[in-house]
Amino acid sequence: MKIKCVAIDDEPMALEIITSFCQRYGDMEVKTFTNPLTGMEQVKKIKPHLLFLDVEMGDLNGIELAHELPAGTFLILTTAYAQYALDGFELNAIDFLHKPFSYTRFEKAVDKVIERYSLQSLSNNPVFTDESITLKVEYKNTHIKLKDILYIESMDNYVRIYLQDQPPLMSQISMKSTQELLPPEKFIRIHKSFIVPVHRIASFTQKEVLLYNGTRIPVGRSYSKELKTIEQMPQTE
Repeated sequence: MKIKCVAIDDEPMALEIITSFCQRYGDMEVKTFTNPLTGMEQVKKIKPHLLFLDVEMGDLNGIELAHELPAGTFLILTTAYAQYALDGFELNAIDFLHKPFSYTRFEKAVDKVIERYSLQSLSNNPVFTDESITLKVEYKNTHIKLKDILYIESMDNYVRIYLQDQPPLMSQISMKSTQELLPPEKFIRIHKSFIVPVHRIASFTQKEVLLYNGTRIPVGRSYSKELKTIEQMPQTE
């Protein structure tokens, strides 16, 4: 995968460092701009995979410009001012690089972008055909298509299955038994009370998973390691 990048910073030296790091990382094409308005015009035009954006650029603030980011472009903020980290979190930035940053720190941030891009690609590609599981719902056998499942929540001796464009279903079955019915390469248990389809995950931390529909689900401490296997899972069938 060739990563198309744009870097916007009013300091030419900062852009030289990012360009050098991109070349060192490999498979990255980067266009640089010292003029933030010109740079954002190009971002909207070419819609790169990734934008490196400085925060303080004269009279312009990168946080404000980031609100104009086109869908599908990931954001990494670069700044000497650590207080902007919270703003980056609210913008759903992939990472926050505090200047001066090392290549190792840069590499870690780009790895996160590739991971997120893989998850997004997985979400956009069909991973199920007519696969389904059968559970008893109100004493009737009910076929539930796997592609319709948003996530599954444990409710004591029941599970509640949240579905896309449908009301949730309740079935008297344990979480363990439910998990055994699901293909392990496509569903992941992230908490003693939650199972989610891999292709529904937009992003995750050690404490929380964000689904593409905006739902946030906690990650159990003993399950956080499971998330590390997501990038190794097949993206299509």
